[in-house]
Amino acid sequence: MKYRSIIVTRRGPPEVLQVVENDRRPPAADEVRVKVLAAPVCAPDVTSRYGQTPFPPKIPFVPGYAVVGIVDAVGRDVEQAAIGDQVAAITVYGGYGEAIYLREKELIPVPAGLDPAEAVTLILNYIVAYQTLHRTAKVNRGDKILIIGASGGIGTAYLQLGQLASLTMYGIASKNKHHILLEYGATPIDYRSQDFVEVIHQKEPKGLNAVFDGMGGEYLKRGFSVLKRGGVLVGYANPLGYARLFAFLGQMALLHLLPNGRSAKYYGAGMFRFKRGMFMEDWATLFSLLEAGQIKPVIHQKFPILQAAEANALLESGRVIGNVVLVAPDLL
Repeated sequence: MKYRSIIVTRRGPPEVLQVVENDRRPPAADEVRVKVLAAPVCAPDVTSRYGQTPFPPKIPFVPGYAVVGIVDAVGRDVEQAAIGDQVAAITVYGGYGEAIYLREKELIPVPAGLDPAEAVTLILNYIVAYQTLHRTAKVNRGDKILIIGASGGIGTAYLQLGQLASLTMYGIASKNKHHILLEYGATPIDYRSQDFVEVIHQKEPKGLNAVFDGMGGEYLKRGFSVLKRGGVLVGYANPLGYARLFAFLGQMALLHLLPNGRSAKYYGAGMFRFKRGMFMEDWATLFSLLEAGQIKPVIHQKFPILQAAEANALLESGRVIGNVVLVAPDLL
């Protein structure tokens, strides 16, 4: 039997994504085979396809940073996972396919009954927002924050989680996306026609408690300038190569060391490999919030898994509000 996946055939635009067939083998002793139900289309998928990352994968490769699916086969040494379990994983690569083979230790339990398309947005976008808010910045009720890039998958996660935490929120987004910020009580700032530094200084002359920056570049220094004493800037942008990585980390370190009572910190979701217990705890919290209806991921559009090229083109168009998700055809 066969299953299909999407490979990057060369560096370049979404058209380089092609469908290939693979043998559906039994899982190895410590593996499970998972039928993929949902995979998010996210920025790391795009930057890895173009090779704009400090550690680009070799061509060809299967993109796909995360998955939610159903276990349909288990290896002989697997003890915890069972056929029929709904699970998730941070895969980094490999998620764009009808099936994926994972080690048991990589699995994240997902409560039965959750919509896979919604649940999969929690695995990357919501975990970034939740942990930067509550573990890195340690926000408190009533804190004032700025979200740089407030309308995408991570941005809308910030909006929902920030509203739950009773934060005063400002968000930077293009004007045609301001309605989503207003929906969650945030004050929108149009990056094309407004200077966000000037806006914040006028509305919050004492400064902000935290700034969350997913863009990098000039936003780092300018975002840092609107913090109050004791405030923190948290950067989570994906540097687009070695040179930019070192420049980004150097700029963060310099800002952190300035003697002005403010700090700058970098967050990387790759830390899940070293702090798995903390991540599992936070994913469980997010799943509980989703089950209770306290968060509701914004999904701009769903595509069948094998239409990953069209989904990536939409993400790159700049028109997306929230998340783009690939799903098994029977979930459309």
